[in-house]
Amino acid sequence: MTPSPSTIEWRISDSPVDYPDAVSFMEQRVADIRAGTAPETVSLLEHPPLYTSGTSARAGDLLTPARFPVYPAGRGGQYTYHGPGQRVGYVMLDVAARGGDLHDFVWRLEEWLIRTLAQFAVKGERRCGRVGVWVDMAAHGGPPGQEAKIAALGVRIRRGVSFHGVALNVEPDLTHFEGIVPCGIREHGVTSLAALGHIVSMAEVDMAMQSSFAEVFGTGPVPADMPVAARPCAVPA
Repeated sequence: MTPSPSTIEWRISDSPVDYPDAVSFMEQRVADIRAGTAPETVSLLEHPPLYTSGTSARAGDLLTPARFPVYPAGRGGQYTYHGPGQRVGYVMLDVAARGGDLHDFVWRLEEWLIRTLAQFAVKGERRCGRVGVWVDMAAHGGPPGQEAKIAALGVRIRRGVSFHGVALNVEPDLTHFEGIVPCGIREHGVTSLAALGHIVSMAEVDMAMQSSFAEVFGTGPVPADMPVAARPCAVPA
């Protein structure tokens, strides 16, 4: 039986959570979900300023190593920044019980972010070969052809259960991204809801993420006839 979104435990933190503490919780919760002793869980939180390196990180993409603490992460992907003003969503779901389709799971994570952004009148889009959610800056007064990343995604699956997750830029200090090549992509920048002119509270973002999550993870399998361009181009390691 596929788990129901109504049985998911939501853990929402109003103050910054140290990265090692968040990882320690995820590790234990994933084991407990696998053992059947804890419910599926989504944690919404912020971190103090830091960089994380995924399993595909290249040393040359860490431009200022001494700027913030750097933590190796077991998720897929490359270097990512986390800090105040960014809502991180750590997703601990029994993917195996949900059908075990990793492409479906990644598509839903992206769709979760896209639908969340839509609630604030921002059109988030997928780009083949670039995991995450992107914004066409021409729609916001930028030059034609300019794109910027507004949300990142990086997950890991252990014995059928997911952890790590997504990061949505609400109102972070975008200069903090200058210490890395975000996700290894040099030709495009980063943006946020605030930079696009949408000043919203973290509580509003949390409510939007919760309602969008119920929509996306409460539906059936991704339709087989969905256009290839709408599907994720790769599954994170």
